[in-house]
Amino acid sequence: MDKGIDRRDFLKLIGIGGALIVMDTGRLAGAADNKMAQDTLSFIQLSDTHWGFNDPKINPDFAGTLRKAIAQINSMKSQPDFIIFSGDVTHTTDDPKERRRRMGEAREIIGGLRLKNVKMMPGEHDAGLDNGEAFQEYFGTTHYTFQQKDVNFIVVDNASDSTSSIGDTQLQWLSAEMEKLDKDSRIVVFTHRPLFELYPQWDWWTRDGAKAIDILMPYKNVVVFYGHIHQEHHHMTGHIAHHAARGMLFPLPAPGSVPKRVQIPWDNDQPYKGVGYRSAVPKKDAYGYDLTEFPIIKV
Repeated sequence: MDKGIDRRDFLKLIGIGGALIVMDTGRLAGAADNKMAQDTLSFIQLSDTHWGFNDPKINPDFAGTLRKAIAQINSMKSQPDFIIFSGDVTHTTDDPKERRRRMGEAREIIGGLRLKNVKMMPGEHDAGLDNGEAFQEYFGTTHYTFQQKDVNFIVVDNASDSTSSIGDTQLQWLSAEMEKLDKDSRIVVFTHRPLFELYPQWDWWTRDGAKAIDILMPYKNVVVFYGHIHQEHHHMTGHIAHHAARGMLFPLPAPGSVPKRVQIPWDNDQPYKGVGYRSAVPKKDAYGYDLTEFPIIKV
């Protein structure tokens, strides 16, 4: 197994907001295996799988992309400590029966993961029409905390509320959970929407996200991972880094780059362009995380 990352094997290697971003060109899985085996903790983030979406102009492999990602993760020699799906597990539908059918199918497919320590959280496609009722039936609570090794994880639900809010009750819960931690604790927050105002015109924000950031701000070592925008995006609010993940099924345009937020069509010359998932490993002697971005491999 390789002892490190060979720069010749990668398309891009850049540092943003305390994270090392690595784009794969062929040997990434082996390098990531090595990093996950060596470091104290690692996790994989998948986001916006949109199970139930079925437009072949956007992704003709809409029924196979998630399965390919799961097969790739299962093939890693070194498995992460946990895997998290950061919302929009399913594609929205007005039919409650169909919503539950999609939830059941997604749960069955995700159950094929070799690693069974899987964390789930809702996106607005899963939960916005019924305040998370169906999601909770299939995947459990929408906000919670857990600990892996020396890292404290907090899952915040900013998708079930139809107003794009966290809500006062959950903000009080977040504040109480944070008060249990030391100011220098290593803390990771997962949300679906961005907490900051990335582009409110496209619902790329959380209406009361500034209140959540205020709660987090006194803590020295906080990083936020989110989804929703279907692309990598890295942002700082003070010392807090926010990292958006690519979607698993289709990319979306950069915020405000086009008049209307529309799905980017499939490119036959570059299949699966702009979609994928990531692994994250805490830096040993500094704040922040090393992020490795995985594409979907055509087989």
